[in-house]
Amino acid sequence: MSVFRDYGLNEEIIRALDVLNYLEPTEVQSRVIPAALKGQDLIVKSQTGSGKTASFAIPLCELADWAENKPQALVLTPTRELAAQVKEDITNIGRFKRIKAVALFGKQPFAPQKQELAQKTHVVVGTPGRVFDHIGRGTLPLSRIRYLVIDEADEMLSMGFIEQIEQIIQKLPRERMTMLFSATLPDAVKSLCLKYMRGPVDIEIEASGITTAAIEHALIEVRQAAKFGLLLDVLAVENPDSCIIFCRTQEQVNELFRSMADLEFPVDKIHGGMMQDERFEVMNAFKRGRFRYLIATDVAARGIDIENITHVINYDIPMEKESYVHRTGRTARAGKSGKAITFATPDEHKWVGEIERYIGFSLPVMKAPSEDAVADAKPAFEAKLGKQQVRKKGKTEVMNEDIVKLYFNGGKKKKLRAVDFVGTIAKLEGITADDIGIITIQDNVTYVDILNGKGAQVLQAMKDTTVKGKLLKVHIAKK
Repeated sequence: MSVFRDYGLNEEIIRALDVLNYLEPTEVQSRVIPAALKGQDLIVKSQTGSGKTASFAIPLCELADWAENKPQALVLTPTRELAAQVKEDITNIGRFKRIKAVALFGKQPFAPQKQELAQKTHVVVGTPGRVFDHIGRGTLPLSRIRYLVIDEADEMLSMGFIEQIEQIIQKLPRERMTMLFSATLPDAVKSLCLKYMRGPVDIEIEASGITTAAIEHALIEVRQAAKFGLLLDVLAVENPDSCIIFCRTQEQVNELFRSMADLEFPVDKIHGGMMQDERFEVMNAFKRGRFRYLIATDVAARGIDIENITHVINYDIPMEKESYVHRTGRTARAGKSGKAITFATPDEHKWVGEIERYIGFSLPVMKAPSEDAVADAKPAFEAKLGKQQVRKKGKTEVMNEDIVKLYFNGGKKKKLRAVDFVGTIAKLEGITADDIGIITIQDNVTYVDILNGKGAQVLQAMKDTTVKGKLLKVHIAKK
């Protein structure tokens, strides 16, 4: 299959893929989508950055029945960042079919999530702990779940979630399709598949070694005390457009962030000790190109899906060999090339050896940049450093360009339903049901997405039009 249209997808899905600039399927998409559309259970071994989220998001949006109010698909992810990312991707792909996705994860208030689940919801994406919590409290209905996706299964295992995933699976309807995605397939993951899948199809996407061939790897030996000076020299010579610098601990991230910020680098940080909202804010700003350098712990290695990261620098070598793959997989995404540079102290050869055995090749040793090379590179580096960052549009922003969210001051307590809003708005002159997006009805308010650039027209008309005999206040919803 060379284009998405060949899969017989709904026109609304095709239209969203066109807006998102998904031109042709990646290898994992071309193998997963047809099998998923047939309803087959799947075990997919695929590297990070291969386009696997869309490989399950597209079939889920295609197969979802819009008219059904209860969740039909459950996607389990290891981290909160990844849950938010996957929810955003599903929302964008299902935008014109009006597919509603909800993200459930901890360190966030329970009540708003409960309120969201009380609305029409097609897909639930969440971390195992919070999903299990909602199931236990009866706020996540499972009776209509037909599709289960377990994403990053090997990471779930290393984070100790496998037992909880089993408990969740045991509560789901038996008649369902299950898809499992993993970069590696440890025995515990394989046994999970054997226990809960029916005749699964194995799909393995070959990578070059265990990391993508588009990444140029390098190793520099350095004493701990000389690391910061080396980092400054490497950044000057490499002059990256967008770079993630990985540290082992939160303290190291904080310390390195302060040192770089004092030198007025366009830099920010992310680690597990930060509030969740702050982490999301930093990630969104990085995606939009507001700053060039992100300092992170491994918590951020999953769920970062940014197409233009040119460099990954392991300021501290990862203690776990798998982390090397997850960290370096942040670069060379979406068909682009990238560079991964690792700093190792003289007493860290053991970890270097473990990583090299795991990835199947030796990391090429690179000399620290010479004084002359740094001096030659400085003018270009400083010019780029002082240059205003080019703001990038995120996929959701691109998708929302022709969409206006309207607020109405009436909801369930006024006995209003989605069908009342669709019926009223679709009768307006020049408007059809295709111009109406996701409708969210709460107790006292309703939000309606108006598509195709017709928001202003509908806003004006609805100021004098009743919904079920009621004239409601209407205005553009605050962000």
